[in-house]
Amino acid sequence: MTIRVLLADDQALLRSAFRVLVDSEPDMEVVGEAFDGAEAVRLTRQERADVVLMDIRMPGTDGLAATRMISEDPSLAHVRVVILTTFEVDDYVVQSLRAGASGFLGKGSEPEELLSAIRVAAGGEALLSPAATKGLIARFLAQGDADDNDPVRSERLAALTVREREVLVQVAGGHSNDEIAERLEVSPLTVKTHVNRAMAKLGARDRAQLVVIAYESGLVRPRVE
Repeated sequence: MTIRVLLADDQALLRSAFRVLVDSEPDMEVVGEAFDGAEAVRLTRQERADVVLMDIRMPGTDGLAATRMISEDPSLAHVRVVILTTFEVDDYVVQSLRAGASGFLGKGSEPEELLSAIRVAAGGEALLSPAATKGLIARFLAQGDADDNDPVRSERLAALTVREREVLVQVAGGHSNDEIAERLEVSPLTVKTHVNRAMAKLGARDRAQLVVIAYESGLVRPRVE
């Protein structure tokens, strides 16, 4: 199956570079380019994109607002948004995950990392750069970017089984299904089942939002190195 990729960035040069890279792969193709968030949302619907590579800072409707519009549209439930960011705009990443992004990737990443991120996002199996994302979320929550012990989140955690809580803690630690399986001495398929059930009970689209929920609910405490 070919992964349909939409590029959203106000810099034409970057879009061109991403297009050449993505179109060079046999299992993916660029189906559109957007220069702002509003165009990204329109083209996502029109071109039936699977993955949107979304810049944060764009004129008019920015990437954060566009991500929220895509994630809140039931007809686009299959779409995964990967935020492209730089160190200068890291403070937007947590907001992006809350808005429904599946993860983030630095614009300075290696080509192989970008292609891998697209495949992972399209498969919906794992959070992009889990350890890095977890560390970033922890840092900003520790700085007061989010309210600790969100009561709504805490109440929803009550619906989880003991094992689902254990798996959620491991997910928030940035571990893959295989790593969690080894740590908890169960099969990767069992871990995947627990992750999926936790997402359903907590209303999370993917693992990225599970990480946010784990911190916001107080289940996992941020640590500052």
